[in-house]
Amino acid sequence: MAVKTFTQENFDKEVLGAQGPVLVDFWASWCGPCKMFSPIVDAFAEAHEGDVTVGKVNIDEQPDLAARYGVMSIPTAILFKDGEAVNTLVGLQPKENLEALLQ
Repeated sequence: MAVKTFTQENFDKEVLGAQGPVLVDFWASWCGPCKMFSPIVDAFAEAHEGDVTVGKVNIDEQPDLAARYGVMSIPTAILFKDGEAVNTLVGLQPKENLEALLQ
């Protein structure tokens, strides 16, 4: 499963209107911890193909989405269920912490 790119234009449909859980990684290209977190998010997406939609929001390109969800530090991962943000992780996290969001 490819990790999706979420933008202001597709966020409401792809994330808030999705069936099932959606993990959103807020990141930026200049962020060192984001670069280290990206393969962890990719591995999580691969492990949960068909169960969890996974996508990324570049905060430099989508500052309104970052502001909408109070993202002050990156990387930030937010798990959405039924259109609601239900869990948040801030900073570089191991894959186990992403797995724990699903519990």
